[in-house]
Amino acid sequence: HAQLFEEGHLVRDVRNNVVWLRCSVGKRWDYDTKQCSGETVRLNQAEINDAIRQANKQLGGHWRLPSLEELKSLVCEECNPPKIRSKYFPNMGREAYWTGSKNRFNQKMWWSVNFMTGHSYSRFFAYQQLPFLLVKER
Repeated sequence: HAQLFEEGHLVRDVRNNVVWLRCSVGKRWDYDTKQCSGETVRLNQAEINDAIRQANKQLGGHWRLPSLEELKSLVCEECNPPKIRSKYFPNMGREAYWTGSKNRFNQKMWWSVNFMTGHSYSRFFAYQQLPFLLVKER
């Protein structure tokens, strides 16, 4: 499991040695309410590349989609849906989120983690639109 520390609009994960944006892409961190506000954006893999370029320009650093292992490490089995610690990731969707990991056995399919169930699936094609979190190396 991830070992998390809050840092404003970011969450530092010392176990995986990465930094997460706390809000699903499209939402903004509200420092007053300590919540994510706005609408979650659902993009396909090609559109995500543009979003990552924008994040790198606006936020600095090298942002990317999390690997399957990184995103799975955020799953909170004992939590009610969404199966993620809302203290660190408030207002998350109860749905499948993209990872940057392709299925080794079927290169047309991408892995996702579903925060309704906490399970991982490799059943989405690059053209489908899902929400996502961004992460960068510490």
